Amino acid sequence: MEALKNKILSEAAVIGSEILKVDSFLNHQIDINLLNEIGQEFKKRFAKNEITKILTVEASGIGIACIVAQYFNNVPVVFAKKHDSTTMDNNAYEAEVFSFTKNKNYKVRTSKKYINKGDKILIIDDFLANGNAALGLIKITRQAEASIVGVGIVIEKAFQNGRECIEKEGIKVESLAIIKSLKDNKVVFK
Repeated sequence: MEALKNKILSEAAVIGSEILKVDSFLNHQIDINLLNEIGQEFKKRFAKNEITKILTVEASGIGIACIVAQYFNNVPVVFAKKHDSTTMDNNAYEAEVFSFTKNKNYKVRTSKKYINKGDKILIIDDFLANGNAALGLIKITRQAEASIVGVGIVIEKAFQNGRECIEKEGIKVESLAIIKSLKDNKVVFK
């Protein structure tokens, strides 16, 4: 997606050889015009699929998933919570995931009320690195006996093995910007 690639080149910051900081337009401050283009692009890529719900992980995936949902007849967006809450139902699906950015394990949970057997789930997330967040959401979806239509990723780090891990599960991955390298503080697209 050219608009996204241009935004990355003009505004993103490379930190080391593995981290891309996109907080000026995607995961701290959000560029709504760009997000709408992202939603339209995911609609094109998954247009032939019936989708009943969109699933993501809090927090950065929520805004993206909400915009994407508008292009799929406003299907509900469900997000897996990373933190326990007094309002969180104990009757929940759960998976352990490792955050590459935060370098720690945590559990993600989704109430069993919101993902049902037979649902057709599109998983949406901002980044794909090692695939841990997506694999956790896949595990939750399978616990619910729902089907996974695919995984939509805004930015994929192709130099890490996330895509391979998801595709091993037999799941389609669509990434809007695929980064081959972040070496020497330069973004190189695939």
